Amino acid sequence: MSDAHKVRLEPVGVEFEVDNGETVLNAAFRQGIALPHGCKEGQCSACKCVLLDGEVDMLKYSTFALNDMEKETGHILLCRAIAYSDMEVELLNYDEELLAKAIAVKTYKGRISRFEKLTHDIRGIEIELGSPIKFWAGQYVDITVTTEEGETITRSFSMANTPSETQKLSFIIKKYPQGKFSGELDSGGIRVGAEVSVVGPYGTCFRREDRQGPLVLVGAGSGMSPVWSILNDHLASGEKRQVYFFYGARTEDDLFHLEKISDLVNRHSELAFIPVLSHADENGGWTGERGFVHQSVDAKLKELAVDGEGDVYACGPPPMIDALQPVLFMNGFESERIFFDKFTTSSGGGTPGH
Repeated sequence: MSDAHKVRLEPVGVEFEVDNGETVLNAAFRQGIALPHGCKEGQCSACKCVLLDGEVDMLKYSTFALNDMEKETGHILLCRAIAYSDMEVELLNYDEELLAKAIAVKTYKGRISRFEKLTHDIRGIEIELGSPIKFWAGQYVDITVTTEEGETITRSFSMANTPSETQKLSFIIKKYPQGKFSGELDSGGIRVGAEVSVVGPYGTCFRREDRQGPLVLVGAGSGMSPVWSILNDHLASGEKRQVYFFYGARTEDDLFHLEKISDLVNRHSELAFIPVLSHADENGGWTGERGFVHQSVDAKLKELAVDGEGDVYACGPPPMIDALQPVLFMNGFESERIFFDKFTTSSGGGTPGH
């Protein structure tokens, strides 16, 4: 068997090579071909397509992502497919802009240069890289670090900085009760100065340029990270669009970056910040919006009567994304105007590790 096979993507006519033992998706990433993807682990079905010609072997995957009937009709998951011959596949969903703006996935060496507690369960870290990385606002990387005890941990985190900062990456991450990465940061198992390996960029939830209509940003928890990057990148671009920035949290103590946001609002009259608290103290001084963030988004979209005009970038935990989707469709948004990043606490679909 030769060491490489050719893969042809229809209907776009793109060709690339996949090495022996390499998944088709990883081969595409390596060569700067951005294909639809989510978890990269056979859990989410974002990379599902039809095998038109050739032979593949499939690594272990979830039948939720690819059921037996689909497998019988030639459907495969590119993140699990190992080529055994030259192959041709039909992409079921692809984005011309995504393919045009692809950046080759590479490995970078770096070190953790800063760590701060933003709230009781939100942390900020900075990583200085040995060489510059190119990425689009909203994308993420896989970070691998070895703890003081010698355990190696890999997690995915979205950049909070804009793409103009190429060697100092910042991240906003949430501490989960069982979260190893954030737990080790808090306990000193991962220290400032620790060496890391950074692989990326990944992700299709990045800022699209030169679009019409308002920009709707929705974040919750560490979903602030990619939203913060998209927001600041958009404002720096000079594009003039109304921006509605929603952030869902439980209480006022869960809000952060408020001074920075206030400064942005003061400098950009087109920006509106709408924090929404689900568990605000009834007797407290909170005068802002209450309830769940998707409810506030729904009310604002109805008030604006945008009817699907504009773009929505939503980043946060699965319940928020799941509640938001019907709201957006009911307000006239087509799927090509909606960009999601579902954060999960482990490798169960979406962007793990946030």
